[in-house]
Amino acid sequence: MAKLKSILFVAGLLLLILAAAMGCLSIKYLSAVLPADSYEDKGVYTFSPYQVLPVQVKNTGASGRDRRMNPTKTVYMVYYKDTGGNGYQWREQAFTRESGQKIVDTGTTVERRVLAIPDNHSYITVEPEQTAESYTAKLWRKYSTILILAGAYVLLYVIAWCAIGSMKRRMGQI
Repeated sequence: MAKLKSILFVAGLLLLILAAAMGCLSIKYLSAVLPADSYEDKGVYTFSPYQVLPVQVKNTGASGRDRRMNPTKTVYMVYYKDTGGNGYQWREQAFTRESGQKIVDTGTTVERRVLAIPDNHSYITVEPEQTAESYTAKLWRKYSTILILAGAYVLLYVIAWCAIGSMKRRMGQI
């Protein structure tokens, strides 16, 4: 019974730390979401794949010694350019080099909506049915949900901690 209590305590504490970290990250990401009127809709473009390249990314799948020994990993990106010659590009990760090369060889085109960000002279691409409003609303829902769930866990943890402390004090007085 004592071992189970210690396991529950450690698991609860780890979840508390995770919830606090997720809450902080969601606040950071919520503050970085641009308002919908910051985007300029450039329309839907057709993109065709033209190359597959290996890219080094941070190795988040490993832990401990594995991450220290291999801080990066290689993933394969399929690069697309718009068929209209406007200079827009988009990329997505392929499972393997071979699957990425198969996409390039078949030449399957993809439609994406381009949302320009005039303030920093950049752009993003989203699914063709999305608008700037739906894109920002989706981000707000996502990060708000994470923040609410993390906050709820922290609150429940504090309430449980206080309740357990109160019960221990009452037991000691009897």
